[in-house]
Amino acid sequence: MKFSHTKTLVKLSFLPLIITSFLYAKPIIVNKDELGLVRNLKVYKYPQWIAKVTTSKKKDIYFSSPKSLFEFYFLFKKWPEFDVKSVDDMENIYVTDYKTFDAIDARRAYYVYGSNVTSISGDDLVSFKNEYDAKEYMKNHNGKRIFRFSQVKHQLIQLLNGSI
Repeated sequence: MKFSHTKTLVKLSFLPLIITSFLYAKPIIVNKDELGLVRNLKVYKYPQWIAKVTTSKKKDIYFSSPKSLFEFYFLFKKWPEFDVKSVDDMENIYVTDYKTFDAIDARRAYYVYGSNVTSISGDDLVSFKNEYDAKEYMKNHNGKRIFRFSQVKHQLIQLLNGSI
């Protein structure tokens, strides 16, 4: 009986953390004039796809989709005006959870590849906060695979762009 009581206490100890994460979850806020860096699209029009990088110099850079964010992540030297010398200069990286529209840490997100839903940027990666939602989406939208941030490679982004 003691083991069951301990398991319950452990579960309850995580409750405040879980509740707090839901209370403070909010979308990535952009003004109506904000253009996504890679495709120069007004990102506010596509709230379920918005992504954002905050540099170590506190500069916010917005993207029209996770794919565009990854393009910047892999090719940041293409945009010297942001003074990003390495990926370590990308202090915070956020994507939008496709289900909830909440901003989530891109490095902890789950990305569905190969679904029948495209972003304004074309074939894309659909981001989710948790694996369960990613798997459900994958089943419902013919997704092919789920990737974690570290598994997304530049070649995948090239494939999504039709470059290879």
